[in-house]
Parts: sequence; C-alpha cells; structure tokens
Amino acid sequence: MKPETITYFEPYPFVIGEKIHIKSGHRRGDWEVIGVGEKKVKLRCPVSHREFEWDRFCYCVEAK
Repeated sequence: MKPETITYFEPYPFVIGEKIHIKSGHRRGDWEVIGVGEKKVKLRCPVSHREFEWDRFCYCVEAK
C-alpha cells in the first residue's frame, strides 16, 4: 500500500507594515501589507503605489 501524503494549508498571519513577495500568479511581485481584516487583506505595490484589497489567501505550510 502506497503511503498517503497530506498537504496542510492555513491562513497566513499578515501583519500591517510587513513586506512580502508573492512568487507566482497574477499577484506575483513585491507588496506591502497596509490593511488586515478577518476576510480581506489590503496590499500596496511599492513601485506604483497602487493598492488592492483581496480575500485573504492560504499558503502551503507543510506536506507529510
């Protein structure tokens, strides 16, 4: 029997003022966290200073 791998996800604990880098996808690039709500996170591009508010997203934390 092949062992089963389980991948765990959890919400990332964004902190206002934190600088993050998203590696891929349409949100890829450098960002600054400027707002955090229960369901939304607001990010600002440090180059264009454009601001976006998106649903909070999860990241792969661990695979076993």
